[in-house]
Amino acid sequence: MRAASTWKPIDRHDVAFSYAALKAVHVAAAATSLALFAVRGAWMIGAPQRLKRRWVRIVPHVIDTVLLVSAIGLAVMIGNYPGTHGWLTAKVVGLIGYIVLGSIALKRGRTRLTRVVAFAAALAMFAYIVSVAITKSPAGFWVGL
Repeated sequence: MRAASTWKPIDRHDVAFSYAALKAVHVAAAATSLALFAVRGAWMIGAPQRLKRRWVRIVPHVIDTVLLVSAIGLAVMIGNYPGTHGWLTAKVVGLIGYIVLGSIALKRGRTRLTRVVAFAAALAMFAYIVSVAITKSPAGFWVGL
């Protein structure tokens, strides 16, 4: 005799809870990523030797991986994909800009001034990405203007 199947359809309340939980992970990872970037930026300006610590080179990558994986999971759960929804495309383009500016700020900038300007621009780009996420508009914080 065959055992009864344990398969059951997905309950929409379970999906809503899973989405909320994943969104909380995403928001927490974004906040942690920003905090770590701000600390590394301050160290770049005032104590660059601290940037060579092992944990400083590893932990941000782990947090950013959690951030990216949760973003992909959220997009799949709600059926929104870059290229089909303007606000999500704007977030992806903003993310690429943030990564480039952050790299210049923390590693590739040839002068201190270049690094400081790139750091400030990266923080502004992060703010733009958050505003796009909140408003669900590519205009971000300029949507009401």
